[in-house]
Amino acid sequence: MKKIFSLALLLFLFSQFTFSQKLAVLTQREQAELIDSWLDVRINSLLPQLMTETGIDMWIVISREYNEDPVIRTMLPATWMAARRRTILVMYQPKPNSPVETYAIARYDVGKAFKRAWNPEQQPDQWKALIDLVASKNPQKIGLNYAKDYGHADGLTYSEHQAFVNQLPSALKSKVVSAQTLAVRWLETRTEQEMSTYRHVQQLAHDIIQEGLSEKVITPGKTTTEDVVWWYREKIKEMKLDTWFHPTVDIQRPDPSSNEANRSFAVRPSEMTIMPGDLLHIDFGITYLRLNTDTQELAYVLKPGETEVPVFLQKAFEVGNRLQDILTENYVAGRTGNEILRASRQKMESEGIRGSIYTHPLGFYGHSAGPTIGMWDNQGDTPGAGDFPLHANTGYAIELNAVVYVEEWKKDVRIMLEEGAFFDGEKVTYYNGRQKKILSIPRMSNYLGN
Repeated sequence: MKKIFSLALLLFLFSQFTFSQKLAVLTQREQAELIDSWLDVRINSLLPQLMTETGIDMWIVISREYNEDPVIRTMLPATWMAARRRTILVMYQPKPNSPVETYAIARYDVGKAFKRAWNPEQQPDQWKALIDLVASKNPQKIGLNYAKDYGHADGLTYSEHQAFVNQLPSALKSKVVSAQTLAVRWLETRTEQEMSTYRHVQQLAHDIIQEGLSEKVITPGKTTTEDVVWWYREKIKEMKLDTWFHPTVDIQRPDPSSNEANRSFAVRPSEMTIMPGDLLHIDFGITYLRLNTDTQELAYVLKPGETEVPVFLQKAFEVGNRLQDILTENYVAGRTGNEILRASRQKMESEGIRGSIYTHPLGFYGHSAGPTIGMWDNQGDTPGAGDFPLHANTGYAIELNAVVYVEEWKKDVRIMLEEGAFFDGEKVTYYNGRQKKILSIPRMSNYLGN
């Protein structure tokens, strides 16, 4: 009896250990240390490559407290919640491919990477201190964060721009250029260190999604879609994670009055009570270690007597998987987002698929910087962001939908899918795989039968 008890206890403890390990989240201190170590790598190894690539030998990022430039937020140490007073970061590369010199024209060191290069006691004027540093380096191109195509690269405010330019010597004013491409390349490029963890970040998101779309959370006939949405919000906080958007859960069902397949994405889905026979769809994302996920998956609520998702729904789902394949097969380094979209839609239409593609970069921001590949409200070219070329070592939310007529329901069903993925320059790899089968609610147990 003792041996049996001991074995049962061991198996229970192992199952608990496995579950907790699967959902492991670092402590706040561990997260900060990791984020700062990644930032050191980005400054010392990635930044020199990008400044050489874009031909900008001096990059100046200026922000005032609580009016942060999207770029500076990725350069602050983990324990800084915002810029302090006016924070000015200067990055200077003396010659191509050389190390980058980093300075903080601020009252404080900005982490380990940016040491204070301004002494207010000796020079009370912060702008004068900045201009003196710029003049001493005599850069050929001074990149500032103003941009036409990307909000991420347009973080320099008008007043700060005017204050800086007005104090620049005439000889340097002609050297000021937009740092749009440099800012986008900084934001979109993933390092080896970040990629070593991104799969784990996506796995966390997958695990949370699966738990929420299960009998652990959903009681058919009672639980509403908004109940599930708020469960997700509570779960995120409970796990000491963050989210970058409020999740949504919506339902498609055979009821003729249900028209979810045609709902505009500009309209938030209405609250509904979850019932057997419903096809559930979730849009969900977490933020962890400054990295973001963006995931959409589907689940089906089994009706009495059903032991698996109906074949006709799974067949419809597979059309969505095929559209994912068509899109990722057209990821070719150097192609623009618009070119990838056109090639994908041409192949999609040749195969008779009714679909829509609206894939976007994913990384420091959920809707991040890089090539836009379609938009839900525009399946043609996207000027500017759609003209940006595809680069290696970049991440994407592979987001799209396929509309499939389901005879058993006498109506269209919209298969909405989204998964995080990485482009290494040759191929696209999903961070933690992708959904290939519709989840069932409840999950069926092997030992039960009719």
